[in-house]
Amino acid sequence: MSRVVRFHQTGNAEVLQIGDEQVAAPGKNEVQIQVQAIGVNRAEVMFRNGQYLEVPKLPARLGYEAAGLITLIGEGVSEFKVGDAVSTVPAFSQNQYGVYGELVNVPASAVVKHPAQLSMLEAAAIWMQYMTAYGALVEFSDTQAGEFVLISAASSSVGVAAIQTANMLGAIPIALTRYSIKHEALLQAGAKHVIATEEQDLVLEVNRITHNQGARVVFDPVGGPTIIKLAEATAQSGIIFQYGALSSEPTPLPLFLVLAKQLTIRGYTLFEISTNPQRLARAKTFILKGLNDGKLKPTVAKTFPLENVVEAHQYMESNQQIGKIVLTV
Repeated sequence: MSRVVRFHQTGNAEVLQIGDEQVAAPGKNEVQIQVQAIGVNRAEVMFRNGQYLEVPKLPARLGYEAAGLITLIGEGVSEFKVGDAVSTVPAFSQNQYGVYGELVNVPASAVVKHPAQLSMLEAAAIWMQYMTAYGALVEFSDTQAGEFVLISAASSSVGVAAIQTANMLGAIPIALTRYSIKHEALLQAGAKHVIATEEQDLVLEVNRITHNQGARVVFDPVGGPTIIKLAEATAQSGIIFQYGALSSEPTPLPLFLVLAKQLTIRGYTLFEISTNPQRLARAKTFILKGLNDGKLKPTVAKTFPLENVVEAHQYMESNQQIGKIVLTV
C-alpha cells in the first residue's frame, strides 16, 4: 500500500486528496521508485485546475518530478538496478503516470541517475526547470555569449533555471518580476539586471540596458497583453518563446511589431525535448555537466511534507517563492 495524491474534480488546491492505494508491480520498460522528494510545478497546478495542455481523466493522479530509490525493475529494463538513486524527467502524460505518492511506477526512459553530490530535495528540482530552459535557450535559439535574454516570471523555478542557463552560456539575463521586493533575491540568483514591471517601464528599461538593441531571446510563461511590451523589447529578428499561459487574459498578436522587426513568436514546451531521444540526450549532457561544474544549482524555495500538499499548491499560487517548492515523503 502507498499513500497517493489524487483529485476527483478540478478546482482549487482543496480538491487534492491523499489516500492509500495498492501499487502494482512495474510493467514492461518501467521501474518502481520509493519516493523521497517531489518537485511541485506550475503545470501540476494548471492540470488540477483543468487549465492545462491535457484534460485530466478523473480521478486523476498528478506530478512529473520525483527523486528516490529504485525498488523494483520491470521487464526489459537493463540500465538501472534496485537501490539506484534516481530522479524523474517530465516525459510522460499525467493521465498515465503521476509521482505524487510514496511508491510510484514510471517509464525507465523518464528516469535519470542524479549526481551524487545532490540531495534528494535538489534531485527533485532538476529536470522540469533546467530542461525547459535548455530547450529554448540552447536547442532552439542557440543563445550566444554576450546576447541579452529577457526572462519573465523570473522568480519561478524555471525562471531561476533560465537565469543560470543564460549565465552558463555567457549570455546576459534580464529578469522580469512584478514588484521590486524580489529585486535583490533575483540578483543573488544570478540575474544581471532586474526589472519590476509594475513599477518600471519594461520597454524603456530594456532599451536602456541593451543600448536600444533589445533582447534577441525572450522567455515567457505568462502571455496575455504584456506580449505587446515584450515584442517592443525584442531585438530585430528576435524570438519570443511562449511556454506558458499564466495570464487569464487573451494574448493578442502584435502584428505590426512582428512584421516590422521580423519577429518569431514560438509556442514551446519541454516535451519537445524530453520525448525526443536525440534532444533528450543532448539536454541530459548539458544539464549534468552544469550540475557537476556547479554552474547549475537547484534552488529549493520551501519544503512541505506530503500530507501538506494542499498548502504547497496554495503557496505556489501565492507566487511568493523564488525557486522550487518540494514535497518531502
